[in-house]
Amino acid sequence: MHLRSFVYVALILFAAAGCSRQEGAASAQQAGVPSHASGTSAQPQAGQTATGTVVETMDAASYTYVRVKTATGEIWAATGQFKVAVGDRVVVPLEMPAKDFHSPSLNRDFPLLYFASHIDREGEAPAAAAGGQTPPPAPMMPAHGMTGAPATEPLTAKIPPPDGGISIADVWTRRAALAGKIVTVRGKVVKFNGGILDRNWIHIQDGTGDPKDGTNDLAITSQGATKVGDIITVSGRLTVNKDIGSGYKYAVIVEDATIR
Repeated sequence: MHLRSFVYVALILFAAAGCSRQEGAASAQQAGVPSHASGTSAQPQAGQTATGTVVETMDAASYTYVRVKTATGEIWAATGQFKVAVGDRVVVPLEMPAKDFHSPSLNRDFPLLYFASHIDREGEAPAAAAGGQTPPPAPMMPAHGMTGAPATEPLTAKIPPPDGGISIADVWTRRAALAGKIVTVRGKVVKFNGGILDRNWIHIQDGTGDPKDGTNDLAITSQGATKVGDIITVSGRLTVNKDIGSGYKYAVIVEDATIR
């Protein structure tokens, strides 16, 4: 599945908010920017774009980031690397909004960042439709293939499983038998991305498993918050071979987990 198709799936999964602010949302949309770009919480609808002038740009980790000044305020967006300069007028599809996104490659925090399938100069045909930009998967949700291991130094110190729980290595070994069941695991948070597809995405390690095949790492989704470096105990339903499209696969993932 192409990234654009994944973006559409992602946008469907984002529930529209701020219904009580329809008047403010409508005025913002007329200017080409959804209402939350002006400080409200409404989510963009599929097909919405923002047009403005690039006031800052940078490349990092196969992405081009742009800060765009629109008629109603400034927005940040990122897509696959392309040539753009300060002063260019661009059209940004308002796809995959990521709140409070931290870019490790830039060591920079973005209160709101749009991961767009393409960004085009005003008046030009969309690059994606013309076979131009081919953006990689959004970095807050890497394409994990069949392992799910994040780009981090593997944890070597072992963390014992909680009472009634199992180790990460055991989760992988017994995944077929545990599929669909509630599992409890303890580990150190090695990666956290919040507010993606209306949930938080977490990776933990407990010093078990093999870094070579990714069985040392466990992906988790949760409404609970944590941070890198925390040692947490999670309980959630184990899903195997989770495919959310566009190459985004998890051989093992614990979903809707509680954190303590």
